[in-house]
Amino acid sequence: MPRYVIERDIPGAGKLSPQELHAISQKSCEVLQSMDRQIQWQHSYVTADKVYCVYIAPNEELVREHARQGGFPADRVSEVSTIIDPLTAE
Repeated sequence: MPRYVIERDIPGAGKLSPQELHAISQKSCEVLQSMDRQIQWQHSYVTADKVYCVYIAPNEELVREHARQGGFPADRVSEVSTIIDPLTAE
């Protein structure tokens, strides 16, 4: 199944409190459950003004639908074509 990286512009994201991040995570999981788990959230990276999320989904539209239902921005959705890591160099 395809993997996607979602870029979310969220000014001040790096200053969100643990409680705010907990609430955002809960909302995301609630939406995923309501979508019959057709998509899977793997993890997210929080930077100063952006959040980068990695999802597995059958298509980009489901990723965008999750964002709409959760009230999350999805400023850029990119399908991952290949994953490389240090083992790729061996």
